[in-house]
Amino acid sequence: MGEDPGKVGAPVEAKDPEQIRAEIEATRQELGDTVEALAEKADVKKHARERIERTKASIPTPAAIGVVAAVAVVGLFLVVRRTRR
Repeated sequence: MGEDPGKVGAPVEAKDPEQIRAEIEATRQELGDTVEALAEKADVKKHARERIERTKASIPTPAAIGVVAAVAVVGLFLVVRRTRR
């Protein structure tokens, strides 16, 4: 119980001012990166636009739909023709 009440926890080692400045700068950089990552996650409009673009890219073009339809019609024609013979 002979401890100073102002000292709680592990003892603090003395650091030179340049080391402290380097730690502060590293902490600032890390905090900036964290804030940037959180802002990216919170950008709802950007995520919505990206999802819309992905959806648009996955929809087949009208030309592709036309080719598929033409192949289906020709295939149906050939099936009907064979069954009538």
